[in-house]
Amino acid sequence: MATMQMTVRPEDLSQLPKGAERIPDPGILVIFGASGDLTKRKLLPALFHLWQSNLLPQKFAIVGVARRPLGDEFAADMRSGIVEFGGVDARDPKLDGFVSTISYFPLNFDDPASYAGLKTELDRIASEKGIGPDRLFYLATAPEFFTGIIENLGAQNMAQPEKGRVAIVIEKPFGHDLDSARLLNHQVNAVFHENQVFRIDHYLGKETVQNLLVFRFANGIFEPIWKRNYIDHVQITVAETLGVEGRGPFYEKAGALRDVVQNHMMELLALVALEPPSSFESESVRREKLKVWQAIPSIPILSTVRGQYGPGIVAGEHVVGYRDEERVNPESGTETYAALRLTIENWRWAGVPFFLRAGKRMKKRATEISIQFKQPPLLIFNRMALSGPCSDIQPNLLTIRIQPDEGISLRFGAKVPTTPEMTVCPVNMDFDYEAAFGKSSANGYERLLLDAMLGDQTLFSHRDGVETTWALYTPVLQAWASKKPQVFPNYFAGSWGPECADHLLESTGHSWRNDLGRKA
Repeated sequence: MATMQMTVRPEDLSQLPKGAERIPDPGILVIFGASGDLTKRKLLPALFHLWQSNLLPQKFAIVGVARRPLGDEFAADMRSGIVEFGGVDARDPKLDGFVSTISYFPLNFDDPASYAGLKTELDRIASEKGIGPDRLFYLATAPEFFTGIIENLGAQNMAQPEKGRVAIVIEKPFGHDLDSARLLNHQVNAVFHENQVFRIDHYLGKETVQNLLVFRFANGIFEPIWKRNYIDHVQITVAETLGVEGRGPFYEKAGALRDVVQNHMMELLALVALEPPSSFESESVRREKLKVWQAIPSIPILSTVRGQYGPGIVAGEHVVGYRDEERVNPESGTETYAALRLTIENWRWAGVPFFLRAGKRMKKRATEISIQFKQPPLLIFNRMALSGPCSDIQPNLLTIRIQPDEGISLRFGAKVPTTPEMTVCPVNMDFDYEAAFGKSSANGYERLLLDAMLGDQTLFSHRDGVETTWALYTPVLQAWASKKPQVFPNYFAGSWGPECADHLLESTGHSWRNDLGRKA
């Protein structure tokens, strides 16, 4: 298949409008669970990228909170993480100034008395550095600590102070089923108002995900055909080559459906399917996303597939099966692969199947949205005597690549030149983010952290959305739990998943796209 690459000219970039920089007011970011990998690998590198870009206030402080007595070594460890995981030069002149904003406070999450000490420490830092009362609390802990931390912040009047803006960021998983999500929402809203709560999904910080809205609503050629009249079906794939990476106990409780499908994939689906919002303010966008999820009828168990990887070969290396991973039950029934078919019963999407799949230890790492358009009503070229590899007229396909090689490609048919016959071959118009705008070291948290500090909830989940998506998937989880899988493992590591997932599409005359990634 031929490819025509599309790039942005330097002179085009130079003409881009320079919008007013959004810089938060001076404040303190408090990270609970700061000794974990998320802070070192993602949060601190993201914050430094904001600092490099002058998007953080000069009067700013970061306080890491965890149970271990780390002291001054915490800031040094964060510095090494910024360099190693953030693509940062250790000699960057801004690095020392940023590291000077970092401090550490040891705290037992279950000890109410410790929170009085934390409040005193935050007040001291604010007074010493001339920082106002704004606070952003980030829960990067295990979910079992969420409620205790939130209640203790409320007990110490740190959630609703007399002055300043206070917000809380909560990492997923937000509950493990509908009842637990409702309970957690109730506990959170007993202390924080909903406009203070930022339920974070790092997928929504990725540039390509955000670009979905721009692609749809800023380009007049696509939105008119973005509906059931022209679209045959939609596939969303989140494939990973990694296994559980030492997180056996966590994954045993989660599984692919809880870990990826209920949150990441439903967010992607909503951005593909939502109606044009009245504005791009948070309430308008979130309202349209909720309408999409509410229009999805109950998912029949026969429209779902689960799988678990066995031993195999990934990237040329032999890897063990899930049941042989560290700290995993040798008879585990946890799914490492989930696939399903659903529909959206509204005027735009009625009759269009959406296929979702997510899996670990797959053949290739790729997160993509593929939108296949319907064939023309009369394929006149099929009447001609065509031959060779280009004789099969393929439907138009729009592919949005979210990771690792972000971009957008459009497949269409074109006549092969210099041949007397009417030979039609598929070609790709390909837009590649790196080629157009240069390689970025951003990890997706930059935009989300900045928005949380600014109070913009557009890219965060509302309690109604969380509960609606859990309502869809809790019956599936219950059905799976009530009947153990007959054959696990049922796919080899390094494959595209279990064969039964293929049957899910074959029943509707479709097949999974397994040629994922950019076609250079």
